[in-house]
Amino acid sequence: MKTKFKLVAVAIAMLFAGNVNAQEPATLPEAAENYDQGFRLGFGLNAGYVFEDPYDFALGADARLQYDLSKRTSITLTTGFTNLFIGNDVKDLGFIPVKAGFKGFIWEDQFYLLGEVGAGFAVTNDYDETTLILSPGIGYANKYIDLSLRYEYYGDFVNVDGDKGVGQLALRLAYGFRL
Repeated sequence: MKTKFKLVAVAIAMLFAGNVNAQEPATLPEAAENYDQGFRLGFGLNAGYVFEDPYDFALGADARLQYDLSKRTSITLTTGFTNLFIGNDVKDLGFIPVKAGFKGFIWEDQFYLLGEVGAGFAVTNDYDETTLILSPGIGYANKYIDLSLRYEYYGDFVNVDGDKGVGQLALRLAYGFRL
């Protein structure tokens, strides 16, 4: 049985090997012909509406390193500082997010979907909780400007009821450039 299988496999391989022809590379649109993979760096400001009490809103700043795998796909690494503001003379919650993600351009090489996952390290007010961050988003980017809307979920931050889980809807405006 094994001998018959080997003979059939060799015959199929020879059949395909005999039909191998050199092919001209596919022609690419003019915009993609000279595409260079490489790094981009962006600096952004974030403002968000926090859904759970006692938080009122969020503000932050970030730096995002992006490596373009192709004209339409990139991997990202984002860090910065985000502050969740609390009213009524209660101390705010500030943390450093560290996220890795994937960015895929879906329309005209300017509109994209982004998914990030990472951790948030609380750094203010003797609060030492670290949280899981899940962050899907959509955006628009050109050569220098990146505008995006994302939802961020912080799995281990506590809301007013003592339950874990806080979410925000954030708008990001960033300036980016090739390195």
